[in-house]
Amino acid sequence: MNIPVSTLVDNISPQKPVMKIKSIAIVAFTGVEILDLTGPMEVFAFANIVAKLSGLSSEPIYSIEVLALQSGPITSSCGLQIIADKAYSNVHDGIDTLLIAGTVDVESLLCDPALQDWVRIMAPRVRRLAAICTGAFLLAKSGLLDGLKATSHWFFCEQLARDYPTVTVESDRIFVRDGSISTSGGVTSGIDLALSLIEEDLGADLALQVARFLVVFLKRPGGQSQFSAYLTSEAHRPEVKDLQAWIMQHLTDDLRVETLAARLCMSSRNFARFFLAETGMTPAKFVEMARVDAARHYLESTKLSIELVAEKVGFVDPERMRRAFIRQINVNPQGYRDRFGLSGHYSIKAA
Repeated sequence: MNIPVSTLVDNISPQKPVMKIKSIAIVAFTGVEILDLTGPMEVFAFANIVAKLSGLSSEPIYSIEVLALQSGPITSSCGLQIIADKAYSNVHDGIDTLLIAGTVDVESLLCDPALQDWVRIMAPRVRRLAAICTGAFLLAKSGLLDGLKATSHWFFCEQLARDYPTVTVESDRIFVRDGSISTSGGVTSGIDLALSLIEEDLGADLALQVARFLVVFLKRPGGQSQFSAYLTSEAHRPEVKDLQAWIMQHLTDDLRVETLAARLCMSSRNFARFFLAETGMTPAKFVEMARVDAARHYLESTKLSIELVAEKVGFVDPERMRRAFIRQINVNPQGYRDRFGLSGHYSIKAA
């Protein structure tokens, strides 16, 4: 990729050279989610590139190491092998920012008391401590999140709140920074968190150039709910599952509570209580979420007008769809299309 230097460094304010290298250490383990690891690593690596091209520093600002139970190869969740630089037990100081990667197998992350002890010991010795995705469980298990706000992957937030009631879990946040400890949501949110750390260290202009190089947002709009959609509401009873599937296939039909109750041969009141108990939400909220989810598909993959999208997914008018988007994912339909749809335009060139 042949990119002119001037393209990468436009709008970066002149700053004095940074002299001291900041050590970034990322803890990994067998079954680690590969993007939890490589996402932040790439952000810090590109920060080094942009800092050098901008004249901010002639030497790398960040050094990056992978720590594990022992040095050598580790197999990630997708089967890709990575090489750990050192055993974490051999590292006692010299870390500026310590990151804990995550995994979908949360229990495997919590079965190493030695790792918990090491993280607990290192916490006061590092300037910043952060967890990516389910890495928050390790910090919580170590007692480091007691009394703090935190987040994790939306799918695991309920479990995090249940297992660690002293932690205030904010399930819709991309990342949460509470003092020197940070946690982030699912998988790619480690990139968002790493960009915020670079912004803290080197300023918004350089962080923005790194984000442009990676073709990501410096500050992503909305929260995790824009990605979890209605999936968290899936019921266990087959009759409710069938009804949910029917709703998603008939979004333009009359989906009032009375109509849905009649399909299950129940009174409206009993149906509303039954559906809430099964799904954790009211029938009206599920219908709205299903329509928003379908609208997102059209906004992402077509150039249909907002008005036509609203009609195709069962909203009475575009204004009702706009209000539903704001309620559900904190972004209006046009804003969502601008960021995620075919009309979205991304460039590493300065604005």
